[in-house]
Amino acid sequence: MEIRSFQKGDTSQIISLWERCNLTVSWNDPEKDIQRKLTTQSELLLVGVQEERIVATVMAGYDGHRGWLYYLAVDPDYQKQGYGSRIVAEAERRLRAMGCPKINLMVRNSNQKVREFYQSLGYQVDEVVSLGKRLVDDTQK
Repeated sequence: MEIRSFQKGDTSQIISLWERCNLTVSWNDPEKDIQRKLTTQSELLLVGVQEERIVATVMAGYDGHRGWLYYLAVDPDYQKQGYGSRIVAEAERRLRAMGCPKINLMVRNSNQKVREFYQSLGYQVDEVVSLGKRLVDDTQK
Protein backbone atom coordinates (compact mmCIF):
# COMPACT_ATOMS: atom_id res chain seq x y z
CA MET A 1 0.00 0.00 0.00
CA GLU A 2 1.27 3.44 -0.96
CA ILE A 3 0.41 6.20 1.52
CA ARG A 4 0.05 9.72 0.18
CA SER A 5 -1.78 12.96 0.84
CA PHE A 6 -5.18 13.64 -0.69
CA GLN A 7 -5.21 14.47 -4.39
CA LYS A 8 -7.88 16.12 -6.46
CA GLY A 9 -10.24 13.40 -7.60
CA ASP A 10 -10.02 11.29 -4.42
CA THR A 11 -13.25 12.54 -2.85
CA SER A 12 -15.72 10.02 -4.27
CA GLN A 13 -13.51 7.02 -3.44
CA ILE A 14 -12.94 8.33 0.09
CA ILE A 15 -16.64 8.86 0.76
CA SER A 16 -17.45 5.42 -0.64
CA LEU A 17 -14.85 3.89 1.70
CA TRP A 18 -16.19 5.80 4.71
CA GLU A 19 -19.70 4.59 3.90
CA ARG A 20 -18.53 0.96 3.62
CA CYS A 21 -16.81 1.36 7.00
CA ASN A 22 -19.92 2.94 8.60
CA LEU A 23 -18.09 6.17 9.44
CA THR A 24 -20.67 8.53 7.97
CA VAL A 25 -23.49 9.91 10.09
CA SER A 26 -26.39 12.14 9.17
CA TRP A 27 -25.07 15.16 11.06
CA ASN A 28 -21.65 15.17 9.33
CA ASP A 29 -21.60 15.70 5.58
CA PRO A 30 -18.49 13.78 4.45
CA GLU A 31 -17.96 15.92 1.37
CA LYS A 32 -18.07 19.08 3.50
CA ASP A 33 -15.69 17.46 6.01
CA ILE A 34 -13.20 16.79 3.22
CA GLN A 35 -13.52 20.31 1.82
CA ARG A 36 -13.01 21.81 5.28
CA LYS A 37 -9.90 19.70 5.82
CA LEU A 38 -8.46 20.85 2.51
CA THR A 39 -8.43 24.44 3.84
CA THR A 40 -6.21 23.53 6.83
CA GLN A 41 -3.24 21.15 6.79
CA SER A 42 -4.51 19.39 3.69
CA GLU A 43 -1.33 17.31 3.64
CA LEU A 44 -2.66 15.52 6.73
CA LEU A 45 -5.60 13.96 4.88
CA LEU A 46 -3.90 10.68 4.07
CA VAL A 47 -5.00 7.90 1.77
CA GLY A 48 -3.63 4.41 1.35
CA VAL A 49 -3.71 3.23 -2.24
CA GLN A 50 -3.51 -0.36 -3.44
CA GLU A 51 -3.66 -0.99 -7.19
CA GLU A 52 -5.09 2.51 -7.86
CA ARG A 53 -7.88 1.95 -5.31
CA ILE A 54 -8.14 3.90 -2.05
CA VAL A 55 -8.26 1.23 0.65
CA ALA A 56 -7.41 3.29 3.75
CA THR A 57 -7.75 6.84 5.06
CA VAL A 58 -6.95 8.90 8.10
CA MET A 59 -7.51 12.60 8.68
CA ALA A 60 -5.03 14.20 11.08
CA GLY A 61 -4.60 17.67 12.47
CA TYR A 62 -2.41 19.61 14.86
CA ASP A 63 -3.54 22.74 16.69
CA GLY A 64 -0.19 23.56 18.34
CA HIS A 65 -1.12 21.74 21.54
CA ARG A 66 -2.50 18.35 20.52
CA GLY A 67 -2.78 16.27 17.42
CA TRP A 68 -6.02 14.62 16.44
CA LEU A 69 -6.99 11.63 14.30
CA TYR A 70 -10.32 11.27 12.53
CA TYR A 71 -11.83 9.13 9.82
CA LEU A 72 -9.49 6.16 10.12
CA ALA A 73 -10.91 3.65 7.67
CA VAL A 74 -9.66 0.47 6.08
CA ASP A 75 -11.69 -1.23 3.38
CA PRO A 76 -13.29 -4.36 4.90
CA ASP A 77 -11.64 -6.46 2.17
CA TYR A 78 -8.21 -5.23 3.34
CA GLN A 79 -8.63 -5.31 7.11
CA LYS A 80 -6.36 -7.43 9.34
CA GLN A 81 -3.41 -6.90 6.98
CA GLY A 82 -1.66 -4.05 8.83
CA TYR A 83 -3.00 -1.23 6.65
CA GLY A 84 -4.64 0.57 9.58
CA SER A 85 -1.45 0.40 11.63
CA ARG A 86 0.62 1.67 8.72
CA ILE A 87 -1.53 4.68 7.91
CA VAL A 88 -1.78 5.63 11.61
CA ALA A 89 2.01 5.35 11.89
CA GLU A 90 2.41 7.72 8.93
CA ALA A 91 -0.01 10.22 10.50
CA GLU A 92 1.94 9.98 13.77
CA ARG A 93 5.23 10.51 11.91
CA ARG A 94 3.91 13.64 10.20
CA LEU A 95 2.46 15.02 13.44
CA ARG A 96 5.71 14.34 15.31
CA ALA A 97 7.62 16.20 12.58
CA MET A 98 5.36 19.21 13.26
CA GLY A 99 6.32 19.14 16.96
CA CYS A 100 3.14 17.46 18.17
CA PRO A 101 3.62 16.04 21.70
CA LYS A 102 0.38 14.02 22.05
CA ILE A 103 -2.42 12.70 19.86
CA ASN A 104 -6.06 12.53 20.86
CA LEU A 105 -8.87 10.74 19.11
CA MET A 106 -12.45 9.85 19.79
CA VAL A 107 -14.03 6.42 19.44
CA ARG A 108 -17.67 5.72 20.08
CA ASN A 109 -18.11 3.80 23.36
CA SER A 110 -19.97 1.06 21.49
CA ASN A 111 -17.05 0.41 19.11
CA GLN A 112 -15.00 -2.01 21.19
CA LYS A 113 -13.20 -3.43 18.14
CA VAL A 114 -11.74 -0.03 17.22
CA ARG A 115 -10.90 0.76 20.84
CA GLU A 116 -8.90 -2.48 21.00
CA PHE A 117 -7.15 -1.63 17.72
CA TYR A 118 -5.97 1.74 19.03
CA GLN A 119 -4.94 0.22 22.36
CA SER A 120 -2.80 -2.29 20.44
CA LEU A 121 -0.99 0.73 18.97
CA GLY A 122 -0.27 2.18 22.42
CA TYR A 123 -3.25 4.52 22.81
CA GLN A 124 -4.85 4.65 26.25
CA VAL A 125 -8.23 5.71 27.51
CA ASP A 126 -7.91 9.21 28.97
CA GLU A 127 -10.12 9.96 31.95
CA VAL A 128 -11.93 12.85 30.29
CA VAL A 129 -15.39 13.60 28.98
CA SER A 130 -15.65 14.74 25.38
CA LEU A 131 -17.94 17.71 24.89
CA GLY A 132 -19.00 19.25 21.63
CA LYS A 133 -21.00 22.09 20.22
CA ARG A 134 -22.18 22.19 16.62
CA LEU A 135 -21.56 25.57 14.99
CA VAL A 136 -22.73 24.54 11.51
CA ASP A 137 -25.67 22.23 10.85
CA ASP A 138 -24.57 20.01 7.99
CA THR A 139 -28.02 18.44 7.78
CA GLN A 140 -29.30 21.70 6.25
CA LYS A 141 -28.66 21.83 2.50
